[in-house]
Amino acid sequence: MEIDAELRRQITVSLAAAAVFIVGLVAIGVTFGGSTVLPEAGAIALVGLLAGFVLLMAGVGTYLMRADDES
Repeated sequence: MEIDAELRRQITVSLAAAAVFIVGLVAIGVTFGGSTVLPEAGAIALVGLLAGFVLLMAGVGTYLMRADDES
């Protein structure tokens, strides 16, 4: 299977979005970690990160769909 420019762009954008999520998880762990229990503020930050990731992936999907239409 050949990887054309469009598929390469889809892979790159999706991996970048996933990397942002992983960096966010690490940041929350470093900021609120240090004990066996995640404090309330850390839990709220985690829920916010998950909600932001869902919105980010929706935006990425919309971008890729529109970029595909323009090609």
